[in-house]
Amino acid sequence: MRREPTNEEYADRVKKATPSFSSLKNCRRAFVSGGLICLLGELIRQICLSRLELSQENAAIATSICLILLSVILTGFQLYGKLARWCGAGTLVPVTGFANSVASAAIEYQKEGQVYGIGVKIFTIAGPVILYGLLSSWLIGLLYWLMKMFL
Repeated sequence: MRREPTNEEYADRVKKATPSFSSLKNCRRAFVSGGLICLLGELIRQICLSRLELSQENAAIATSICLILLSVILTGFQLYGKLARWCGAGTLVPVTGFANSVASAAIEYQKEGQVYGIGVKIFTIAGPVILYGLLSSWLIGLLYWLMKMFL
């Protein structure tokens, strides 16, 4: 018959099984990777402005499209997940991370069909973001309108 481990033995097991991490190292990686994504975006924007002679607004749109497309391509080749594990929040917070989460859901559930697979599962990540984005923008707009009315 096995005996139950004591609290100290259990705590030791948990400590050994829990992965260790360095917050400073994770912050450094996130800062550098997020900065590199921003640098890439700025390079794309400058190319759009100077070489393609797009307007400021169209260059910004083209930059977003290029970053999202690059993220989806890397997700399709299963490279974005590896990059995100090493870089951390630097790759997950920008629009590239959102594109990755939507594309990975579509790729994962494509076997279930267009409607019940991709069509339903793609919004498991995008749905809450869209919902709370719309809700928060509505609330901020309401507050702005109330402040204009009474101040």
